[in-house]
Amino acid sequence: MAQRKLISFDWAMKKLLRSKANFEILEGFLSELLRDNITILELLESESNKEDARDKFNRVDLKVLNEKKEILIIEVQYEREFDYLQRILFGTSKVITEHLQKKNPYSAVAKVISINILYFDLGHGDDYVYHGTTSFRGLHEQDLLQLSDEQRKLYGKDKLYEIFPEYYLIKVNNFDDIAKDTLDEWIYFLKNEEIKNDFKAKGIKKAKQELDILKLSDEERRAYERYQDDLHYQASMVESSYTVGVMKGIEKGTEQGVIQGEKQKALQIAMNLIKKGVLDAQEIADLTDLSVEEVKSLKNR
Repeated sequence: MAQRKLISFDWAMKKLLRSKANFEILEGFLSELLRDNITILELLESESNKEDARDKFNRVDLKVLNEKKEILIIEVQYEREFDYLQRILFGTSKVITEHLQKKNPYSAVAKVISINILYFDLGHGDDYVYHGTTSFRGLHEQDLLQLSDEQRKLYGKDKLYEIFPEYYLIKVNNFDDIAKDTLDEWIYFLKNEEIKNDFKAKGIKKAKQELDILKLSDEERRAYERYQDDLHYQASMVESSYTVGVMKGIEKGTEQGVIQGEKQKALQIAMNLIKKGVLDAQEIADLTDLSVEEVKSLKNR
């Protein structure tokens, strides 16, 4: 029997998972990934995750409690973009600064975990889940820098890396569709938008129940279909524009074609946004790195 298709995780994050009634779904996913018992305390509203017309990507910032009763900030992003590594760094930096009160000492900086669900090939690697931490190694003795006893008391941490942001990169397309453990069950859903009847991961039964496309109203279903169509369109524009530019660059034996491909990609995305009619010229320029004059010239075509 074929599995029923569910709402994609990015749409769910934007529309459904921000409700407290559905926190169990995100708690389950985070608990399986972090191998911890995660409880969501609240959704953090900030300048970086408010929903508006310029919200290009799908992101939610959460204040959570782990099994050790530590309060963490977890940033979850669901991405289909290509320019990303610097965006991860910028995102965690912004979360830290936004949630540090002006009069607080630096010891009050929140621990941030950045979870990135990726639908493109970021870097070169064969695995489908990567975990990054910060460490300091001696140039001469090759030893790892450790916290002093006083610092352990101050920060309430045993290891130095626990103070700094941690990063999880889930390269969904690298997953082989064989669920070997409960985390893999979640990744199977992220890739295929399906949940098998025998899956047992924390929160996944709730996801199967709540993310059923058939539960959407007619209006919500039409909006979801438009959203999916738009993703396909943008992906096609990026792929075709970039490929044409690269091929021209190869023919000329220079890097000019790559630059041209990137430019064409920005122009195509700008044209798509203009057709939707929801952004002004300045907003489109900010999103595409085009000049306002270039955007206005496209509008006049």
